[in-house]
Amino acid sequence: MSRETSSSDPLTRWNDALTALQLLQIDPHGFGGVCLSAPHGPVRERWLRALAGLGLGLIKVPGSVDSERLLGGIDLAHTLQTGQLLTQAGLLQQADQGLVCLPMAERLSPALLAPLVQVLEQGQVPPTRHSSAPTPTRFGVVALDESLPDEPGVGTALAERLGLWLDLNELSPSDIHASWADADTDTDAHADSDGLHIRLSPGALVRAREHLPQVQATDEQVQALCAAAWSLGIGSLRVPSLALRVACGHAALNGCSTLDAEDLGFAARCVLAPRATQWPTEPSAEAAPAETEQADGNTPPKPQESAETPEQNAEQSTEKNAEQSAEPSAEDLQERVVAAALASLPPHMLDALMTRQGEVSQHTSGRSGQTRAGSQRGRPLPPRPGRPGGQARLHVLATLRAAAPKQRLRQTQSTGRVAIRAEDFHIQRYQQRASSCLILALDASGSAALQRLAEAKGAVELLLQQSYARRDSVCIVAFRGAQAQLLLPMTRSLVRAKRAMTGLPGGGGTPLALALKMAHEQAAQLHRQGVTPILVVLSDGRANVTLQGLGGRSQAQSDAQSWGQQWRASGHRALWIDTSMHPDAQAQQLAATMGASYLAMPQVQSQRMASAMERVRNPGT
Repeated sequence: MSRETSSSDPLTRWNDALTALQLLQIDPHGFGGVCLSAPHGPVRERWLRALAGLGLGLIKVPGSVDSERLLGGIDLAHTLQTGQLLTQAGLLQQADQGLVCLPMAERLSPALLAPLVQVLEQGQVPPTRHSSAPTPTRFGVVALDESLPDEPGVGTALAERLGLWLDLNELSPSDIHASWADADTDTDAHADSDGLHIRLSPGALVRAREHLPQVQATDEQVQALCAAAWSLGIGSLRVPSLALRVACGHAALNGCSTLDAEDLGFAARCVLAPRATQWPTEPSAEAAPAETEQADGNTPPKPQESAETPEQNAEQSTEKNAEQSAEPSAEDLQERVVAAALASLPPHMLDALMTRQGEVSQHTSGRSGQTRAGSQRGRPLPPRPGRPGGQARLHVLATLRAAAPKQRLRQTQSTGRVAIRAEDFHIQRYQQRASSCLILALDASGSAALQRLAEAKGAVELLLQQSYARRDSVCIVAFRGAQAQLLLPMTRSLVRAKRAMTGLPGGGGTPLALALKMAHEQAAQLHRQGVTPILVVLSDGRANVTLQGLGGRSQAQSDAQSWGQQWRASGHRALWIDTSMHPDAQAQQLAATMGASYLAMPQVQSQRMASAMERVRNPGT
């Protein structure tokens, strides 16, 4: 495939996924691993079966694994049976020189991600209380991201260290049927059981691994990768380093000792493009001022060092042109890398980037809802020492694990019973996620209010259709004339929302400050109830009614700025949807004061509005 081919082509994306499997054979832990975003289905299962058939050690780490099983610890069964302290190797130690597979990686808890990332970064398992020295281990990670579009994905700390990001969400078996058919007709002796001929022969694998350290990258190519990453909004230096490692592996796979455009294009598609956070800017003409000065005569021309004949000048220009055609400059390489990455950008990336989260305070409201520790239900957390009683339940396995090393000291004679003391007690802990509430502040003033409210009604209906499973709700504050009205208290009822939106009139002034004040009061009340408030303002930002309900554009803007600052101090998230025909400076300034994301939407569309609200609700998506 040429570098101009868009990665939205199903066959191109499938070929990149197969190439990733070949790179894992050559360099299983050099570029961190693969982050595969794909739902359950035949496409993902086909890829996983091919991964299992590569002959690499593949260790699956479930999300329910505890730290001792992950890093190594006491073999509880044998210790209790024999009365002697016996240890066992952890899953990460068993995966040395192989791969670690993380099913449902987006749901891994921070308590599991933290040691995993530490071992992945340092290349060794840290010493535990039962071991005195660290254990070296090197492995690659295959993180399976099964999150939906409105859910957060794999943790940032882990995803940043995985070189290849693959997206197979929109692929179907019919899309890649041609690729499968080609593989089925091949006669390679090293084909896997599914007919995908991606497993390298022992000789080819040895040659590729010998080529990998010998692959050379020019300074221009390294600069092009770094400049392309910067233009795409990637601030981490780890990413271009991983892109360079992937490009070198791709060159070694093809038996080359130098990088070419195809290698850089693959790295741009699978490493840089999925991490893009902004559209690349146009290159600025830095040489324009100098050229202008020379044209104006302000800068004298450089003197000629020696007199040359026209024939010599022609020969030198021919040589320079040949060198330039043979070796592209860093700017040309950067344009090629960025072009390859642009072909891989998702179609709706612009809206997602425009609704990026602003500056986040230290007491931010989190993702879809605040998390809190509980003892009854929720996602299991690592047990902690404590006294059972009331709502705290005893964690039997953790209690036995704490008591096992002390049995020989506690038992003077063998009785066959386990001696447990109060100091061994561990209690169960769970993490509960609070529900969230979208506070919609709707501007019902102006001649176009009816159209905006109609579109807002459609967006609310789209949100409420999915709110029941997330335990989320919606609160509507409408403002017009000289007052702000709590049109709908917190609810998940689609019928109540429709009824409230239908009976809302439009027209009059814009009491924006009153609306922000009421939204702030509602947010404080929801926060006291354990609900995470998220504000969405649908307005053009042209406030002309003060807090006292009087006219005065200057004082109205000052009051709105004051309550915007109070909302920012609360630390809750917000989104400002500008409904003016052209992006308004007042609305942008108010959004910046509130610390809110800003989205210009002259022609409001319910589907786009609902998608923007979901991105603010889940900023990790």
